[in-house]
Amino acid sequence: MAMSPDDLPFFDDDAPAPRGGEAARAPAPPRAEGGIAARAMAARAGHNNRTPDYLNGLNPEQRLAVETTEGPVLVLAGAGTGKTRVLTTRIAHILATGRAFPSQILAVTFTNKAAREMKQRVGLLVGEQVEGMPWLGTFHSIGVKMLRRHAELAGLRSSFTILDTDDQIRLIKQLIQAEGLDDKRWPARQFAQMIDGWKNKGLGPAEIAEGDARAFANGKGRALYKAYQDRLQTLNACDFGDLLCHPIRIFRAHHDVLAEYHRRFRYILVDEYQDTNTAQYMWLRLLAQRPSSKDGVRPGGRDLSPLEGEMAGRPEGVPSEGTARTSSTAGRTPSGGFAATSPARGEGASRTAEATPPGQPPAGHPPRKGEGRIPVNICCVGDDDQSIYGWRGAEVDNILRFEKDFPGAAVIRLERNYRSTAHILGAASHLIAHNEGRLGKTLFTERENPEDARVAVHAAWDSEEEARAVGEEIEQLQRKGHLLNDMAILVRASFQMREFEDRFVTLGLNYRVIGGPRFYERQEIRDAMAYMRVVAQPADDLAFERIANVPKRGLGEAAIRQVHDTARALGVPMLAAAETLAESDELKPKPRAALRQLAANFRRWQELLETTPHTELAETILEESGYTEMWKNDRSAEAPGRLENLKELIRSMEEYESLRAFLEHVALVMDTEQNAELDAVSIMTLHSAKGLEFETVFLPGWEEGLFPHQRALDEGGRSALEEERRLAYVGLTRAKRNLHLWFVSNRRIHGLWQSTIPSRFLDELPEAHVEVQQADTSYGGYGSPYGRSGGGFSAGRQNPYGASRFDNLGGTSGGSGGQRGGDQGRSFSNTYATPGWQRAQQNRTEATDRNWGSRSGHQVERIGYGETDSGYGAGAGSVKGKTIDGELVAKSVADTPSPFNIGDRVFHQKFGNGNVAAIEGNKLTIDFDRAGQKKVLDGFVTGV
Repeated sequence: MAMSPDDLPFFDDDAPAPRGGEAARAPAPPRAEGGIAARAMAARAGHNNRTPDYLNGLNPEQRLAVETTEGPVLVLAGAGTGKTRVLTTRIAHILATGRAFPSQILAVTFTNKAAREMKQRVGLLVGEQVEGMPWLGTFHSIGVKMLRRHAELAGLRSSFTILDTDDQIRLIKQLIQAEGLDDKRWPARQFAQMIDGWKNKGLGPAEIAEGDARAFANGKGRALYKAYQDRLQTLNACDFGDLLCHPIRIFRAHHDVLAEYHRRFRYILVDEYQDTNTAQYMWLRLLAQRPSSKDGVRPGGRDLSPLEGEMAGRPEGVPSEGTARTSSTAGRTPSGGFAATSPARGEGASRTAEATPPGQPPAGHPPRKGEGRIPVNICCVGDDDQSIYGWRGAEVDNILRFEKDFPGAAVIRLERNYRSTAHILGAASHLIAHNEGRLGKTLFTERENPEDARVAVHAAWDSEEEARAVGEEIEQLQRKGHLLNDMAILVRASFQMREFEDRFVTLGLNYRVIGGPRFYERQEIRDAMAYMRVVAQPADDLAFERIANVPKRGLGEAAIRQVHDTARALGVPMLAAAETLAESDELKPKPRAALRQLAANFRRWQELLETTPHTELAETILEESGYTEMWKNDRSAEAPGRLENLKELIRSMEEYESLRAFLEHVALVMDTEQNAELDAVSIMTLHSAKGLEFETVFLPGWEEGLFPHQRALDEGGRSALEEERRLAYVGLTRAKRNLHLWFVSNRRIHGLWQSTIPSRFLDELPEAHVEVQQADTSYGGYGSPYGRSGGGFSAGRQNPYGASRFDNLGGTSGGSGGQRGGDQGRSFSNTYATPGWQRAQQNRTEATDRNWGSRSGHQVERIGYGETDSGYGAGAGSVKGKTIDGELVAKSVADTPSPFNIGDRVFHQKFGNGNVAAIEGNKLTIDFDRAGQKKVLDGFVTGV
């Protein structure tokens, strides 16, 4: 199983002969086509010349996919083309036409939810027959059913248990310690993920590559893996990976067992085939493909057993079919000794031919002993353009090689989209066409409307402005009657959610996070907040209990219970009780020392609370407590994301004046309960959005390094880039009517501000379907014209800072006094329409109009142009560009030499400490300790 798909050995040459009793089973007597049983079943289903009700409403491609029942079929179903309806209707059609009993259909999905939905929809079409489909379910649910039937062949008893992740990690940790290894240097969770990856590829301990085996525990990876499997067998247990790997090994080693399932399953249907991993692919191929045979000799040179010869006949109990089938036996395929058989095909539709009695060769062919004549009736439904789970083992090549695995397969494309507008489909199709590894299809809609909006592309200065502008757009849509439930924000990385969550809380917009907890409900955020709560409020016992032993300090349940009891007895908080116990002999030395150190840390942090910036204090707490180090040492796939979330937490604190103010804000955020019935905006990652649809979709963060994600590109190269593009395609096709793409010029990543460039995917969108939005909000980013008609700047000049909310849109100066007529001359005149702005308009006075532009007698300068104005609009030459409300703190043009010298140590409010590297007038080039090299005006830094 460690070989390439072309060389997979599906059978072992030294496999034992069929078990006693099985070989003696006589094949079922042949039934004549159109016999009494078939006619009776057809009559029960109401079969006649009229079109069955379940076929009504299908388009031609969907109906072709439903009615092409014989031989291998690949249904390439694009987003929003009705693939679920095709799959369920196909099952109903097979049952209604008497082609198979419910128990002879294997229908496989990926999730329990999808399996339930499929069963419900089939039940609506065929009624109670669906209850007789025991083989409809997920890969793992069907795998465990098979394994319990043949557990002894895997060295297990049928009562075996299935370990969850926690039990699996605990067992691996025991094995690591038994080998005398440091379980902190070689974490059990990391090895559990390695085992899961190997099992996703169908690899046992003897089959993993030598390099992979040596990648863990100084070359002991293979030995540990074998010890783990041996221990599972001793415990009569298996993990989730074994639910497919054990059946694969049983099928390969025991041909009679596989032949039993060949007889049992007349039709195989697979949903979301593009998301299958290698083990699932092998499992399906073993069940779907029949060994090729000529002259009674199997490919490996061994004579066919009587049972394998029986496979050439009709499976036991299969009713005759109204449509007769022919088959041809191909030679040995490159796939490892299997030949898929199928009827002759024209344009992908099913064909009819003269009925051939079972056990007889087709007309015109000499009889061959044991030659297989059962077509491979497998139907796989999927979309190669939506394969986005490569990071968890999915292989898009499985669907790309379907025609090679099953020669003569019919490929039916569902391209008629019922979800999105022509502009959205055009943009998505043009983007995904840049991928090379795809089978190819182009989505279209018959419901084109010239009034449909094109895909909108927006630019913003930073992520804060991005969140504000998206929130404003949602408010405008809500005022027009759009439901919040019909809107979604799809992000590439979970840390992007925090900005939107905070903004929606400020605006009072309901929201829900799908596919994971909200930002402040994540484990790592709750832990970090617990540390800060104890620092700000030493009497917070709930917070102290949460983190007393996180990371692990040797404080077990008994020690924590003793601290709790002491606190209650003395009537003091747990932190004070911990200090008391640390100075007594009531605890053992190790927990006593841990408590003493923990209490001392909290006292030190509390002393820093009033003297240290709260963001710096938060970083200190997480570093000195060992919490950040704990996640750095964690080898799980979630650890990097948790570290990013911690950095995002620190960044979010900058907006608040103190730690206590921030904690109060979070308490208000957490108080907003999620209600499934609530009208709320959905926030989720792009991976979580697959299969969903919304009227309006916002896709923020389309920047290089974030989307496509740099880590994915570093690890996967070109194939990862194509998967990132497929992820973008999934995001685009979630939208039904309105689609907004956003990118920013500056984003804080890993705790550092970084200048970003737009994603390459934006340039791959077609101009005919895209509209670049001019910034018409108070936060507008790129391309907003400086001057309006009558302004002090020429029309068409671009403001690199964006339009200010204080710009007077459309107003003209009038009179020497600079007063403007009507509302256009007022300082608050604007199209900005948030509730706060409306309140400001209602509360405006003559004083605000007269004095806007000055503060405490100081003049206001329009940064970058050196023009001052003692009052808003005080002259015909007034500047109407970006106005900064506040005192003059820095000029971009130097009047005097800079007071700093090269090498001076300086401090910047945003970027922190750094050294002056170069001086140009009053512009300093500074190498900041954390933010890297930046150019700033000397007025914004102070000497250290």
